[in-house]
Amino acid sequence: MTLPPLAAIRAFEAVARHLSFTRAAEELGMTQAAVSYQIRLLEERVGTPLFLRKPRQVELTAAGLRLAPEVAQAFELLRSGFARSRGQVDGMLALSSVPTFASQWLAPNIGLFQLAHPDIAVRVESSGHLVDFAAEEFDAVIRATNHEVEGLVYHRLLDAEFAPMISPKLMEEYQIREPRDLLRVPQITPDDPWFIKWLELSGIEPPKFDDRPFSRLESQYMEAAAVAAGRGFAMMTPAFYPEEMASGRLVQPFETVGWNGHAYYLVYPETRRNQPKIRAFRDWIVDATAPLRQSQRGIAVK
Repeated sequence: MTLPPLAAIRAFEAVARHLSFTRAAEELGMTQAAVSYQIRLLEERVGTPLFLRKPRQVELTAAGLRLAPEVAQAFELLRSGFARSRGQVDGMLALSSVPTFASQWLAPNIGLFQLAHPDIAVRVESSGHLVDFAAEEFDAVIRATNHEVEGLVYHRLLDAEFAPMISPKLMEEYQIREPRDLLRVPQITPDDPWFIKWLELSGIEPPKFDDRPFSRLESQYMEAAAVAAGRGFAMMTPAFYPEEMASGRLVQPFETVGWNGHAYYLVYPETRRNQPKIRAFRDWIVDATAPLRQSQRGIAVK
């Protein structure tokens, strides 16, 4: 048997629960005449009256009494199912982050967010690809950029400042005393444009690029591992490596810091601004990264 129209079933469930066409109409946002019409459609489909319409009250017929508990149970199952689904949506924050921010800051600190918000689980994907919020199931992303896209909300977390960093061993081996000395040291990712800008900021004419084949590490956190292993120096964001510098694994040999306008942002669609889980994560991460922003010099390179 084909199911009757859902609107008719909804009207029946409401009238059976209230035993009133008027109150059912108010709950459903319909007119009383529209509710009566839906009940008539249902009665025609089942082939028997479902209500006794008396002057001052409505009663269920024998057929209505048999049908009402099953319809009520079916609607309760639907309500429970949607409530559970809504709870899962509200309780899971899906986040995409560029690898360097994910490994150097988010991974060590995300546990603090979950301690503060035990009702929200976080799924983090470390990736640099541009998320399509309309097609992918991510609530928010952390990206490094220097421009904003209409329809998205941006919260600045950290400027992508840069400076050369090196291991203490190579610092001593190559007798690094002034910026020009770095030109004698092997460079991780030799075509890194940050180094050219940093040399210009330091008043040094950049050397001609050597077009011989070389290895390239596509993420800063991999470059940091190579630097710590003594394989050369690399251009990195000092704010990501306070512990490595404090322990002596990495050295920032010169105070000069460059910045080309890029920053790390928390980004999400304007339409999701008021979602509780996004609001909670936004407030937490903006506050938690405040010390990073306060520690930065932010010298712009033109």
